[in-house]
Amino acid sequence: MANFVRNAWYPAAWSRDIGRALTRREILGDLVVLYRKQDGSVAALEDVCPHRLAPLSMGKLKGDNLECGYHGMTFDCAGQCVRIPGQPIIPRTAKVRAYPIVERLGLAWIWTGDADKADTAKLYDLGQYHDPAWSAVEGDALPIDCNYLSLADNLCDPAHVSFVHLSTLGNAASEDIPVEHKRTDDGVLTWRWIPDAPAIPLFQKFGNFTGNVDRWHYYHYHAPSIAVIDFGSAPVGAGAMDGRRDNCIQFFACHFITPVDESRCIDHWLYVKNFKSDEPTTKAMSDQFRVAFNEDKDILEAIQKNEDRPGARRPMRIKIDASPVQMRRIIDHMIEQETAVAGATAA
Repeated sequence: MANFVRNAWYPAAWSRDIGRALTRREILGDLVVLYRKQDGSVAALEDVCPHRLAPLSMGKLKGDNLECGYHGMTFDCAGQCVRIPGQPIIPRTAKVRAYPIVERLGLAWIWTGDADKADTAKLYDLGQYHDPAWSAVEGDALPIDCNYLSLADNLCDPAHVSFVHLSTLGNAASEDIPVEHKRTDDGVLTWRWIPDAPAIPLFQKFGNFTGNVDRWHYYHYHAPSIAVIDFGSAPVGAGAMDGRRDNCIQFFACHFITPVDESRCIDHWLYVKNFKSDEPTTKAMSDQFRVAFNEDKDILEAIQKNEDRPGARRPMRIKIDASPVQMRRIIDHMIEQETAVAGATAA
């Protein structure tokens, strides 16, 4: 069985990418067609006509209904067939799956499990995203040819920044700083402080620091597919290490992961910062994040290729792996619980 938690919200697409044109996505191995209804809300249907299995995304909209492009069978937003050309009687089996879908943080989020359990109270939110004193910048939908848990490993791992992102988000000052972690209600928190050290390249360019800084990384992982990294810097001794954030540069780098299948995922990323910037500066910052996240993409895809080789060796664990190991245990437990409930229901 695929290593997915089904009863959870996953990003299906950026809201900006969903309109009246039919949009096809693969999510947790499911084929889904997305479109915006006439009232502005989003519909998500199984992208397979039950007649000959043609993709419904090759059809067209008739109002809010979706007509298959092969033989004209038409489905409403609930997935029920409402028309079969030349056939007045519609079989009960003439339907497709309709997925719960809602919009938040600039994304359309889809629920891939039991629709009766879809609870918007479980949908992640970030207060700073809505705070007018902060500014939010949408990034990309970065495809990565690796299992989504490999990306989640990366996003529970501050240590790699010192080696992978030397031109953007890290420097050698943090190489030997220990990483700490703890279990949270819905995931894992991983963090470390790098006191009295040179600013990272991103903050050298945009932070206006004239000397060393006290720097922090807090990696908030929310199972199964969300990682929000609170990172920033303040002048040495300015109180940041005691909780003061009134004299600092601070970002929340948000990674919302869509598992495509067992060996592919999409990283929908955005960032929120505690200052305003003009368009050229914002673009320059976004370009720096693109460089960094493509560095992750390169190494994660190379790891996936090694993992997929026949007879591949098992990876060893070292001290910095404590948080990713905890993350995977959480996912395993969530899947075991879903499997147990499904088994009990079937019995």
